[in-house]
Amino acid sequence: MYALFEDAGKFHAGRVMTEAESSMQIELESGKRVKVKSANVLLKFDKPQPAELIASAQTLARDIDLDLAWEFAPEQEFGFADLARDYFEAGAGVEKQAAALFRLFEAPHYFRRLGKGNFRKAPEETVKAALLGIERKKALQAQIEAWAGEILQGQCPAPVREQLYRILFKPDKNAAEYKAVVEAARRSQKPPLELLKAAGAIDSPYQFHWRRFLFDNFPKGTGFPAVAAPPVKEELPLSPAQAFSIDDSHTTEIDDALSVQGLGSGTVVFGIHIAAPGLAIAADSALDKLARERLSTVYMPGWKLTMLPDEVVQAYTLTAGQACPAVSLYVTLDEATLEVKASETRLERVQIVSNLRHDKLDAVITEASLTGDAPAAYEHAVELAFAFRLARHLKAQREVVRGKPETFNRPDYTFRLEGNEGREPQGTERVQISTRQRGAPLDLIVAEAMILANSTWGGWIAECGVPGIYRSQASLAPGVKVRMGVKPAPHAGMGVAQYTWATSPLRRYVDLVNQWQIIACARHGRTAALAAPFKPKDAALFSVISAFDAAYAEYNGFQSAIERYWTLRYLEQNGLAELDAAVMKDGLVRADTLPLVFRALGAESLPRGARVRVKVTGTDLLTLDVHASLLSRIDDPATTADDAPVDETEAEDAPESAGPLTLAIDVAADGDTPAETGSPTTAG
Repeated sequence: MYALFEDAGKFHAGRVMTEAESSMQIELESGKRVKVKSANVLLKFDKPQPAELIASAQTLARDIDLDLAWEFAPEQEFGFADLARDYFEAGAGVEKQAAALFRLFEAPHYFRRLGKGNFRKAPEETVKAALLGIERKKALQAQIEAWAGEILQGQCPAPVREQLYRILFKPDKNAAEYKAVVEAARRSQKPPLELLKAAGAIDSPYQFHWRRFLFDNFPKGTGFPAVAAPPVKEELPLSPAQAFSIDDSHTTEIDDALSVQGLGSGTVVFGIHIAAPGLAIAADSALDKLARERLSTVYMPGWKLTMLPDEVVQAYTLTAGQACPAVSLYVTLDEATLEVKASETRLERVQIVSNLRHDKLDAVITEASLTGDAPAAYEHAVELAFAFRLARHLKAQREVVRGKPETFNRPDYTFRLEGNEGREPQGTERVQISTRQRGAPLDLIVAEAMILANSTWGGWIAECGVPGIYRSQASLAPGVKVRMGVKPAPHAGMGVAQYTWATSPLRRYVDLVNQWQIIACARHGRTAALAAPFKPKDAALFSVISAFDAAYAEYNGFQSAIERYWTLRYLEQNGLAELDAAVMKDGLVRADTLPLVFRALGAESLPRGARVRVKVTGTDLLTLDVHASLLSRIDDPATTADDAPVDETEAEDAPESAGPLTLAIDVAADGDTPAETGSPTTAG
């Protein structure tokens, strides 16, 4: 005797070897013997053979019309054998009974399973809805197949083009557009990005990077609603200081200016004047919400997205020829020893005499001219000389606290796009890349003044019991990163007891928040905690920190990526096929004269610091990848050691700047191996 039984949703048949009250031992065609509960045995038969029965029943099942079977089925619970007799004939044998069982079992939208071979037909409304869903699924699958076919033929369907960035970077893996790209990649065995580029989904590499950034960070667009810059309502005293700013020529958000008073008297007052939007923009106002939504200005070669509308920026920027509202820090110093005697914060108007532009003055305002070893035929020569002397003194003091000098060996790179003229770049402009050595005199003056202001104000608001947003670093040990918090703590990298960001309120939201807190301290002193917009233990400050951290990292990442794009364009435009570089680690090298880190085949075994010449064999503007190989080593191996000096920013920014573009699309998600799909998770 044979038996047909169900196990885990599958049907099997075999010879009955033994039978007990509640179970049977059945031998399958393979020879394997299994113990089966009697409740799971649905048919017993003497012939045909088990395999023959299943094959015959499967063939008959395919011909059963489910609509007709549903009509024949009774309203009450019924067994599969009952349906077989109603559908086929009164004397339906085991093959037809098994066929009815198989067909009923695979059609849950028509018949509900009740167990032990019993069923109940589904309500008519349920059947209609299920059939409609099945038809929709078939139509959707047909659409996916059609779109995949178009992509393979080099044509990008409009819905796929419209969803391009979502498909590649933030996909809904159930969406038809996503599935079409995955299906096309599987069929072609090509990376998705390569397929989409060939299908015309990507107009240009530059627009691809730019639109992707906007998709991630500005889904509603980059425009501002119509807003007006509120005036500073309070009457502010006019400072006797004559201040000057130092910025790049393209800077429109002039946040800071400096002044020097009392030279030759033995006591000098050094003024640091910060633009004061916080005197006019109120917390929770419409402008505050705009700034908080954007959180920072986004910088890139030839273009920027400001944190605040330009008309608002221009209302508070420190423009030459105007008496501008400012939050000023005055530090009183002994002129000979540069010892700090006192510091004071004032809310005032400051006359801005000059907007100096370092890109036009770097060659003129040199260390020699500032120290008296060369003529100083430029504006504010005496004030700048004192500011430079003070900057070097402050830097030396910080390095004592740090325990070692700061090491910034690499230059800063500046990008200029020819013919850009302030318009949004298209990615085809000719690019110029020039260098400025870090720590150039004008840079040092500004940097040390801002560190002085940020550290002084950080300590002062803490003394007043007012919380702020601080940046701290526990130590200079490898891997110890700068963190943001609401309590003052040492910043080992800076070499200061505490450090805020409060000197760029037109460009960074945390600076604007801190400026509100500083203004409260300037107005109310020891009772400032009662009047400050943010109170001690205010959860809103933690929310600002979290949002700012994420946005600032995203903006900086985009700036690095788009500068890498323009660097690769520079290679192309100038026909540079060979570069001199320094080895970093794991095959990474850093170009000597360009802001470019990449992998060079053959450099993996060389020590860090080794000097090499590499051949650039190709670049990919879409993935931002560089293909290069080692040509030769150009230094003396005997003089190169693994402990060569390292720029302090190298360890953190090298890995991110060297990798290819990473996609979120996963062709192997349904079980295909990466080898079968051409490494789908990376482009190229």
